[in-house]
Formats: sequence, structure tokens, C-alpha cells
Amino acid sequence: MGLKVIGAGFGRTGTLSLKLALERLGFDKCYHMMEMPLVPHHIEQWRSAAAGEKIDWETLFVGYQAAVDWPSCNFWRQQLDVFPDAKVILTRRDAQQWYASVMHTIWLSSEQGRKDLARAENQGDAKSTGRDRIDMVYEVIWDGVFGLRMDEKEHVINCFERHNQDVIDSVPRDKLLVIEPGDGWAPLCEFLEVDVPEAAYPRINSKEDFQKRFLSTDVVSGESR
Repeated sequence: MGLKVIGAGFGRTGTLSLKLALERLGFDKCYHMMEMPLVPHHIEQWRSAAAGEKIDWETLFVGYQAAVDWPSCNFWRQQLDVFPDAKVILTRRDAQQWYASVMHTIWLSSEQGRKDLARAENQGDAKSTGRDRIDMVYEVIWDGVFGLRMDEKEHVINCFERHNQDVIDSVPRDKLLVIEPGDGWAPLCEFLEVDVPEAAYPRINSKEDFQKRFLSTDVVSGESR
């Protein structure tokens, strides 16, 4: 099958809504960080990718027609080399709003997850997949992209904007769609050459949605409390 859509946008740019939108349009399934508890055997592959090792992308994405969000968005270029007929979607948003969202959601949950894991390991209750997943998130995102300098707002925003510009400068215009939250179905459906659904475009995973889900989930195990 292979990927037909490659999402190059960082997390917290509407990627979960885009996942659901793509699946609604028939690009099912769509890979996203939310998939990780379902494919724990992928964790080591993402850690290898973060270390610069060669990955068998065709095998990793078996059963998926699209991929968005972290961890895959860091490796959009490698994926496009393997799936040259795929189209690329760059989700982005106002950089200041994006930084605030990241710091109050996924960064916060990662830091809490690391603390919870350390506590569980001290008590002998931690699962190895919990350690592997936390390590992967830091290696792929927080260290891999931002050098663990998340409290340096200007640096983090520069990384965000540099990534976005690299995608814009590198992907042929006829293969790239740049969208922002609120753009709705029209540009996406025109780009993918599919009909606009009657249902409203998905709008989920706001900061409030994320925090509610975070409070109800064990970060170490990924299971509901």
C-alpha cells in the first residue's frame, strides 16, 4: 500500500484533527503519536531513526495510508524518498500560540511521565515499554528537535519555524499543502482530489481536551486510570 499522505507538521498544529479528517476521507489508517500504545514494537524503530539509523519505512507503515504528528513528522524527507508519489501536508499555526500549547500539554505530560516512571522504577512497578516510550519521546522530540531547551522560548520557536520553512523550500509546490487549524475541508479535499464530506471537519484535542485526557491516563502505561 505505502503512504499516500505524509504529514510534516509538528505536534500541536491540529495533527489529531487532521488524522481523523484523513481517515474520514478514506486514507485509513493514519499514523499518529496516539497510535503508539497499539504498536509498541515500533518504539525501538523510532529510537533508531532518531539516532540516524536506516529504517525500513515500508515495513513500519504496513497498514497505514497516511502519517502525521510526531514521531513521524521529523522524518518526512526520508519517507518522501521511499514514497515519492505521496503528497505532503504541513500543518502550522501562530508560533507564539503553538509554543504555549506545547508547554501546557505534551511537554508537561512528558515531564510528568518521566517523573512517574522514575517513581515506579524505584518501587519496582515500571514496565519496560514505559521506559522505552518515554525515552523515545525525548530522543525524537525534546532532545532530538529542541536540544532539551524547552524553557528557551525563542530557541524553540526558531526550531519550529526553521522546520516549517525547510518543508516549504524543499517540497515541490504541486505536492505540498500548507494548512492551519480552522481551514476546514475545502483546501484539504481539493489538494487530495476527493469530495468534501457532509460532516463537519473534526476539531478535537484542544489544550482543554488534552489536559482532560492527560488527567485520566496513566502516562507510564498509556492505559486509562
